[in-house]
Order: sequence, then structure tokens, then C-alpha cells
Amino acid sequence: MNWISNYVRPRINSIFSRREVPENLWTKCDECGQMLFHRELAQNLHVCPNCGHHMAIKPRDRFKALFDEGRFEEVRVPEPVQDPLGFRDQKRYRDRLAEARKATGDKDAMLVAEGEVGGLPIVAAAQDFAFMAGSMGMAVGNAVVAAAERAVAAQRPLVLFAASGGARMQEGILSLMQMPRTTVAIQMLREAGLPYVVVLTHPTTGGVTASYAMLGDVQIAEPGALICFAGPRVIEQTIREKLPEGFQRAEYLLDHGMLDRVTPRGRQRDEIATILRLLLRRPRADAAAPVAAAAEPAPEPAE
Repeated sequence: MNWISNYVRPRINSIFSRREVPENLWTKCDECGQMLFHRELAQNLHVCPNCGHHMAIKPRDRFKALFDEGRFEEVRVPEPVQDPLGFRDQKRYRDRLAEARKATGDKDAMLVAEGEVGGLPIVAAAQDFAFMAGSMGMAVGNAVVAAAERAVAAQRPLVLFAASGGARMQEGILSLMQMPRTTVAIQMLREAGLPYVVVLTHPTTGGVTASYAMLGDVQIAEPGALICFAGPRVIEQTIREKLPEGFQRAEYLLDHGMLDRVTPRGRQRDEIATILRLLLRRPRADAAAPVAAAAEPAPEPAE
């Protein structure tokens, strides 16, 4: 026996017999702690089958679940000036943007697309909480404006899925300026007589809640979503009182008249299609045709 038999051959065998195990095969539910296989979780639209907790979902995955046959076209959004303030905290803002873009594969926190829902052409926009907590900066403002302009140009309703921690502090006053800017964009839809439906997901907070996220003709929320301007911990520390159970959650807001619906993710597509048809006064594509006017009665047979 020599070194080839004792070392080289076993080494080669170990290399070729080694199995590559993909990462992120399992996801732990934040609510109940259940370990969920990634394929089953994706098939269930990132909703925990054990406790019903709605996890974050990427905009393109949401669009695939929303649009007919999962087909849609993305709408181009103008790119803003990057880091106009030269902001730096522990990291430069440019570096934070680069990290978020590498992690998500997107340029910023909102995507806009168009397609059909139940045969009805619409424009949709969705925020990605994974991109710097879905924070609203100039790029998100551009996306909301682009979505509204496209909807008006094509005479289509707009459906927006909100998920955000609020205004992006790295853009300072330029971020806060997106609040009135996006409000004006939504007013364009109103003046054009086009429906605007908002789906509030967990979490939707801060300046996003104080602007376009609460301006819908119909306000829908996912179960358990935190929807607020200031969070419950901030309020408790300020007023030094304990808040009610479930305060600022979707179900609490529904009970207190702040929302129209709380709808699980798996039923949103059909519900959105129904709501839009009601607002547009359009019948369902598969609805039965109206009964024709009765013909003249046949003459009675002679006796």
C-alpha cells in the first residue's frame, strides 16, 4: 500500500460522495415556534399552517398569488438621486442600500406591476419589509406616484400592499416629503374615479400609516397585523399606562371602525376581485347572462 491508496483515493471518494445540503430548508414560525419546510410554507403563501401567523412575503411572490395565472408585468419606476444628504451613522447610507439590494435583489422597497385579477385589469404595488424595513424614501414615493399615474393612464384600479417601519431616516426631510407627495398621487385616482384598495400587512407603521396606507376606498388587513403610527411600547412608556389587549392589531382596529375587512392571505385574491367589481359596477366574467324578455305566450290549442 502506498500514499495513493491510503490518502489520495479515500480523499477523492469523500469529495465525490459528499452531498451538498441547501441552506434555509426550514423556517421557524415567530408566533408558535413550529419548524416549517420551505416548500410547504411557500405553497401556503408564507402563512404558518399550525397557528395561522402571516409571515413576510416578497412582492413578486405576492404578485404571483394575486394575478391570474401568476402573470404580470412590472412597471418601470424612476430612480431617485442616491444619498442626496451624504448620510452616515454606523454605516454610510450608500453601503446600507448596497447591502439591501444584494440581499433582496431589488433596487428599493416597493415594486409596481400590472395584470389581471379575476379577468379585471389592475395596477398593483407592494412593499418589501426585507428592504430596510420597507422604509419610505424617495424611491418608494416614486413607486407610489408611478403606480397612480399608470392606473390613471390605463383607467385601472390600484391595489397597494403596505409593509413598512415608516419614513427612511437616512433621507431626512426628503423622506417626510413623500407623505404629501403620495397623498396627492392618491387624489389623482379619486379625481379619475378609480378605486384604490389598500391591504395592510404586518407591520405598517409611521409615516406610511400617516399617508397613502390609510387612504384607501376599502381598507383590508391581514390577521394579526400591527398597524399604527407610534408603536405600543412607545405609547406605554409615554403615558405610563398599560394598553388594552391586542391594541393596534388588525382585529382591534376592525372592531373600532378603522378597517373594513380582515382577510387571510389565501382569500385576498377573490375578495379583492369582488370588491373591485362592486366599486366599478362590473359583473363577474362567469356571471349568467340576464334572462331574456319572455316571449309572447303561445296561443291556446283549439278545443
